[in-house]
Formats: sequence, structure tokens, C-alpha cells
Amino acid sequence: MVKHDPISRRASKAALNQLARVAALEWGKDGIRINTVHPNMVFDTGLWTPEVLASRARHYGMSVEDYKTNNVLKVGITSRDVAELVAELCGPLFAKTTAAQIPIDGGNDRVI
Repeated sequence: MVKHDPISRRASKAALNQLARVAALEWGKDGIRINTVHPNMVFDTGLWTPEVLASRARHYGMSVEDYKTNNVLKVGITSRDVAELVAELCGPLFAKTTAAQIPIDGGNDRVI
């Protein structure tokens, strides 16, 4: 398992968000919309093997199911949930939205 430095991960995320803001400013005049989606721990991907999930849950003293639903709404976020949000962002409902940062994380008590 590759360990990720939390500081560099936050710096990378901040850099991506800033790049998206600049792109939204520069390309808005051409009708190009730039929005970012922020999923939190989508577990039905190859990154989250059963071993990794068990290890992370154990680290926090939780069951795997509790770890997967550790958010305000107590729901799991799937890759399909993220894909549906992204598809919706491309449609008419969000046709007048740009430079938005949209979390899809079930609610994060550190952010609310």
C-alpha cells in the first residue's frame, strides 16, 4: 500500500481547485464550464481492497461498514453516485454553473 502524505495531498487538491478556478475564468467567455466534484472515499473502486478497508477501519476502531458510512447522513458513496453527479453537471440543470466545488461525501462534520 502506498502511503500518502496528508499535506501534499491537500496541496495537490488545492492546486487542482485553483487550476479549475483559473480555467473557469479564462474559458467562461467561450461558454465552457468548469466545476469540480469532491467525493470522499468511494469504496467500490480497485483502490479499496478488502484488506485496505479492514486496516483503515481497524485504525479508527470501527467496523468496515461503520467506516464506509462515516459521514453525517450515514451513507456510502459509490462510483455510480459520483458518475451520476458528474453526468448531471454536464446537463441543462447546471448549464449556468461554473467554478463550483461540489462535495459528494454524505456530509462531513469537519466542514459543516
